[in-house]
Amino acid sequence: MWYLDADTIAATATPPGAGGIGVVKISGPRAISGALPLLRPSRDSSQLKSHHLYYGYIIDPETEKAVDEVLYAIMRAPHTYTREDVVEIQAHGSRCGLRTILELVLKQGVRLAEPGEFTKRAFLNGRIDLTQAEAVAEVVSAQTAEGLELATRQLAGHLHEAIESIRKPMETALVEVEAAIDFPEDVEEIIQAEPFAQKMAQDVIEPLEELLAHYEEGHVYREGIAAIIVGRPNVGKSSLMNRLLQKERAIVTTIPGTTRDFIEETVNIKGIPLRLIDTAGLHDTDDALEAMGIRLTRQRLDEADIVLLMVDGSGPLTEEDFKIYHLVQGRQAILVVNKTDLTSYGSIEEIVAQFPGLVWTAISALYNQGIEALKATVFAAITDQRGPADLPTIVPNVRHKVAIQKAIIASKAAEEGFRTGRPPELVAIDLRGGLDFLGEIIGVTTTDDILDQIFNRFCIGK
Repeated sequence: MWYLDADTIAATATPPGAGGIGVVKISGPRAISGALPLLRPSRDSSQLKSHHLYYGYIIDPETEKAVDEVLYAIMRAPHTYTREDVVEIQAHGSRCGLRTILELVLKQGVRLAEPGEFTKRAFLNGRIDLTQAEAVAEVVSAQTAEGLELATRQLAGHLHEAIESIRKPMETALVEVEAAIDFPEDVEEIIQAEPFAQKMAQDVIEPLEELLAHYEEGHVYREGIAAIIVGRPNVGKSSLMNRLLQKERAIVTTIPGTTRDFIEETVNIKGIPLRLIDTAGLHDTDDALEAMGIRLTRQRLDEADIVLLMVDGSGPLTEEDFKIYHLVQGRQAILVVNKTDLTSYGSIEEIVAQFPGLVWTAISALYNQGIEALKATVFAAITDQRGPADLPTIVPNVRHKVAIQKAIIASKAAEEGFRTGRPPELVAIDLRGGLDFLGEIIGVTTTDDILDQIFNRFCIGK
């Protein structure tokens, strides 16, 4: 059923700033009637074919002055993104021009769209399920080709299909259990305990646990990993940052303590978005500003997924090196021996031997040596493998993960209930609970609060 009683909404659907093209999108029952008064040459809406592109000008009705030369398309419900009438106006990508066009549209009894409202209407009107709606945001925000591939699979409905295939045997089991509740004298005939328990294990619990394992395998491609570079001053942290980014992002000098704040950038490590954090050198100092940066570095250590502990291979190790080593113990850390082109205080192996328990790699950030090996070491530490990772077909996000965990608990309780002969009324509660948790994932039983949380993360115009 179309969402025809809704307000008509509009927003700029392209990023802010100058560009070749900018798009203003309108959706709702007044989309066509609200846009036509602004277009010249004016046309009878009945003459406009749906999903055809037309040429014209946007005119300010009050002054009759042309605002911009445009292409526009009307798309009639239900064959649109929102299943409502939609108009898209393609103008030049001028910030001022697009704002003017949007303001003229809003004067036609149209209101400004809320974040994610176009996609929310697509969900409420049944064109997509909730997992596909979330995938829209993930496609937009994908940082690597692998992350985009995962989001595209979800947008195609793969996760929805997987969840529905698990819900069906649960629904079948619930129908049987409710029949046993209605006819208590036939409980043993209706519910055959062992076959029901086996079916729950094979058709529900095992697929759910596989989905959960896929989250652990693949979420790094979607969400990325935070890596922090630590070490005493002047060991080459900023040089490494620049090498990994392949641009001069951090200031590099021979003066210790140049970095006093964080520099954070994202780099693609074999398809994984690595949020790389260059930090102030850790050492004792009387400089108040530098000391503040060091305190913040210690705080950020707790938030990092992986630590790159850098030491200077061209000179003797210091007490500060070992203090930092003890600070990162118990964390996932990689020892990075830098300045190998100048190593003169023993072999690299002798240096590494003084940091037991750490995976290590040797580089020369100055001469770009060992950087690819470092990337491979980081990738291996993240994925527990040395070769290219095979992307899981389906990777739930954090919200899905929590719901799946709850569904597993409920399903295991139902399985145990079948095996132990628990009263069908109690087994039914567990089955309904599992179905509700899975329904939250695809939007069947999702509360308004959860919907608001999901769509408020979207940009306006999507």
